[in-house]
Amino acid sequence: MPRPSRCRRICSEPVFRAFNSEGKSDPITLFVDEYEVIRLVDYEKRTHEQCAQQMQISRTTVTEIYEKARFKVADAIVNGRPLLIGGGHYRICNGLAEHTCPGRCRCRHGKQHQVNQFLQGANTMKIAIPIKNENIYQHFGMAAAFKIYDVENGQVASTKVEQTNGRGHGAMLDILLAENVNCVICGGIGDGAMQALKQADIKLYAGIDGVADEAVTSLLAGNLQSNLEAACSKHQHAHHGQCQHDNCGQHGDCHCDCGK
Repeated sequence: MPRPSRCRRICSEPVFRAFNSEGKSDPITLFVDEYEVIRLVDYEKRTHEQCAQQMQISRTTVTEIYEKARFKVADAIVNGRPLLIGGGHYRICNGLAEHTCPGRCRCRHGKQHQVNQFLQGANTMKIAIPIKNENIYQHFGMAAAFKIYDVENGQVASTKVEQTNGRGHGAMLDILLAENVNCVICGGIGDGAMQALKQADIKLYAGIDGVADEAVTSLLAGNLQSNLEAACSKHQHAHHGQCQHDNCGQHGDCHCDCGK
């Protein structure tokens, strides 16, 4: 019976997920753990042993992953096939092991580094904020409108307001995807909405209050941090204690964003 595969530790999710090639429709999928081995060995010039220590797997496993990943990259380059990054057996570190990690932790350089990593190499991004009277609305799934910011080279280039009619987090996600949003700043938000945004690769800053424009300025300056405890508290308060995660399913017409 084969030995179960050990979960691979990854510093953070890849910033870029797709590399397209015109005229080809048979993409290659590079798993996130394969991407991490390529990043550590080829980009950061780590040895296979160092890579194994950082990812908490064996050196022979690193070598196997590396050979598969290199072939996939070569296939994409030589045959002009689209390359997609996603999936695999991994867990995210995000700096939690920065003091014990044997490698060069990308999360050690402060909050501005986190923003730079998110924007790395990208000239544009889109930020969406649920609003009411230019302030951050404190319940993601019930917001009547989003203010959407187009950011170019670290500066806000334009803004617009998109009406939502407060139709629940599923409808909100459809709007965000249609607008190609890749970052959300909000106040209260439920577990279901958080998971939906994560699966859509949309960066989330939750538990934020105040003026929407000021929050965007703070984000671009590297000073904005999520407060998940506050986000959960505000989400529950918005339901006035009647629609918590453990009983939301009892409401037949519930439109909250708790995922039930």
